[in-house]
Amino acid sequence: MDQERTHWIELPAHRSSIGVARRSVGTRLKAWCLPGELCSDAVLLLSELATNAVCHTLSARILCGIGLVGDGILRLEVHDHDRSGPTLRRCRAGLDDEGGRGLFLVEELADTWGVDRSRLTGGNAVWANLTA
Repeated sequence: MDQERTHWIELPAHRSSIGVARRSVGTRLKAWCLPGELCSDAVLLLSELATNAVCHTLSARILCGIGLVGDGILRLEVHDHDRSGPTLRRCRAGLDDEGGRGLFLVEELADTWGVDRSRLTGGNAVWANLTA
């Protein structure tokens, strides 16, 4: 894939890395001159996927990537090092719960999303596609 059309960042699997990933991806999306709403949705989705990797796997590091692929598709990916297999479950958050809505947001905002075995880390690769 064309280097100008992809962006990857590897970070420690710490909560503080989520903000770093958001800023890095947001900056790259703006440099690609994508529409503001698309950029906002993409940053939110990547943030949710990265938060799940940090909070729900035993990974020491995560790999976050974005790329313009195909004809007008923005792909977001977060790879972890959890080799136990894909166990993503959407939970139902209560009205007063502070968490538990991440995959609901992914389902609502993404055109498609899923989880595969990562060829880069051997763990999970959770991805989401948005129409650019």
